[in-house]
Amino acid sequence: MPYPRVRNTRVEDIPALIALQARVYPTIPPWSQRKLREQLDVFPQGQIVVETDDGVAGCASALIVLWDDWAESHTWREITGAGTFDQHNPDGRTLYGAEVFVDPEVRGLGLGHLLYEGRRNLCRAMNLKRIIACGRLPGYAAHADAMSPEFYAQKVVWGDFTDPVLSFQLREGFSYCGVIPDYLPEDVESHGNASLIVWLNPDYDPTRPTEIKEDIHP
Repeated sequence: MPYPRVRNTRVEDIPALIALQARVYPTIPPWSQRKLREQLDVFPQGQIVVETDDGVAGCASALIVLWDDWAESHTWREITGAGTFDQHNPDGRTLYGAEVFVDPEVRGLGLGHLLYEGRRNLCRAMNLKRIIACGRLPGYAAHADAMSPEFYAQKVVWGDFTDPVLSFQLREGFSYCGVIPDYLPEDVESHGNASLIVWLNPDYDPTRPTEIKEDIHP
């Protein structure tokens, strides 16, 4: 079987994902086994990993939401149910990206792109209208004394700054929509801020229902 590859997350991946998340975000508490099990129970199609010869090297988690309920203002804790995904609503048309992370030791190999492409494939296969996410702004810490998070993000969009997360998301075809303050207070690098981004599904057909498929990433 060729590697790297994207597949749906399995229960047996949970311990490795918790350990990997703790390495990627040492200042942010990792998910618990219970919450990861709940995510798999609620929306298994939306939970994917990227796997290499050495095992699981990254993860992307998502749920479906009614975006009008959250568009004005929300925090990560509110929209994800503190990681339980109890706000998942299959009647929605928006795939909401709750988390993405890749092993720091294998960054630069295109694994993040594979996870983002996995989400896009899911969005297309289920006939969802869009992907929306709130990304960290880890580069903001170096500029926080000089400018607002909104101006920092704008300078990233203009190409004046390079942010490890937002710059990558822009290259992946997402559009920047603004900054949400206090989105994740534990994120000290971003000073709690997150950039709101969106990708529109070019194949979306409003006359068709959402299709719940079981084997999008076997």
